[in-house]
Amino acid sequence: MAKSATQYVCTECGWTGVKWFGRCPQCGEWGTIEEFHEARPNAYAASSGGKGGRTRTVASGSGKALPITKVGSEHVSRISTGFEEFDRVLGGGIIPGSVVLIAGEPGVGKSTLLLETAGRVAKEHQGSVLYISGEESQSQVRMRASRVDAVEDELLLASTTDLGTVLGLIDQEHPRLVIVDSAQTISSQDVDGIPGGSTQVREVASALIDMAKTRDIPILLVGHVTKDGSIAGPRTLEHLVDVVCQFDGDPQTALRMLRAAKNRFGPTDEVGCFDMGGEGIEEVTDPAGLFLSADDAPVEGTCVTFTLDGHRSLPIEVQALVTNSVLPAPRRAANGIDSNRLAMLVAVLYRHGHIPLLANDLYVSTIAGGLAKEPACDLAVAAALASASRNSAIPRDTCAIGEISLTGQVRPAPRLEHRLREAARLGFTNAIVPAPRRGSQTPRIPHMNIIQVDSLRQALQALDIKV
Repeated sequence: MAKSATQYVCTECGWTGVKWFGRCPQCGEWGTIEEFHEARPNAYAASSGGKGGRTRTVASGSGKALPITKVGSEHVSRISTGFEEFDRVLGGGIIPGSVVLIAGEPGVGKSTLLLETAGRVAKEHQGSVLYISGEESQSQVRMRASRVDAVEDELLLASTTDLGTVLGLIDQEHPRLVIVDSAQTISSQDVDGIPGGSTQVREVASALIDMAKTRDIPILLVGHVTKDGSIAGPRTLEHLVDVVCQFDGDPQTALRMLRAAKNRFGPTDEVGCFDMGGEGIEEVTDPAGLFLSADDAPVEGTCVTFTLDGHRSLPIEVQALVTNSVLPAPRRAANGIDSNRLAMLVAVLYRHGHIPLLANDLYVSTIAGGLAKEPACDLAVAAALASASRNSAIPRDTCAIGEISLTGQVRPAPRLEHRLREAARLGFTNAIVPAPRRGSQTPRIPHMNIIQVDSLRQALQALDIKV
């Protein structure tokens, strides 16, 4: 084993020092300083995979500085993942030599997404795909591949937790794409520490990144998350990789969202939508129908709004139920809506809309796990509550967009034209929107009647709700 130098590393900000502190001197967090034994080999020794135990040295770089004008990067050919949604989040596909970290909650579908990606890349592109699992055996991965229809001759499976073996397999096979599931299960014999600890995760990530850059092979890493939702291991892991994607979704629904938190080769405000089923993951190119009910007849207590998720404008149907309470403290139940925001809107409705709901049980929810936590959804939530209280249905071709202040004013929402164009595409013909600010104009959308309001009272009157 190589000699190691003991250092102390902050798992939050990456601060390093030779002395332990209870509180990080840089970021001020308590209990984040961990001991780190850093090996200092000149190069990684990777097994050549059954050639009599010989080793091959993986160089850490070209060792030569070139003028930037002579470095060819203008025409980089990206590798398609086989999912249009995945490609858009990555900025058009996978860059050769890049390292992408996919993180998410247990059971959300990270391994399934990457296994299907491996099968599609192996089928559509020339060259092999190496799938390395540190959590499952080869037969277990084969069973999942059969279920999601990802069995291909060019898809190579390996089950190991040793970093040297992983590097040797990559060096031996030289695949077109490598998937490592997961970074927290791989460990190196050159450093101390348990698998998944800060020391091991940092060493494994550095070795894989060095291999990706020197061999020009893209690597997709699966990352575990902690109970608070952050990626397990040192925070420097997110700084080392090229792309960090968060794969999340409500376990009670089939909808999954892929978001880029960091992307050196594309935007970070793109969102990919997927549907998790029994036979794998399918991409949802138009998720509008997921968040709207199929009933075309107007129903009391419902209102549609449009929220922004990255570049996408998604329709969200808000449903409200108002009942008489028999409890000393009326019940407030919110699903997909911020409960504090709901309490504020109830007070504003009572004060400025003359709709008393303080003594009622209120139940507010969205369809299919959609989130209406953006301030621009306030007007739709208030309209749904008022509609349920007055038994006055809002027409299905009407949407409401706007933020409500404590004074009862309806404030403008960002990128309003983008929302209205999506509403018009889906067949909405009426929209209740805030009046434009001084010096700006409300966008004109063909075949849409846009009603401008200044206050909550005017909005309710425009919806034919008695105030």
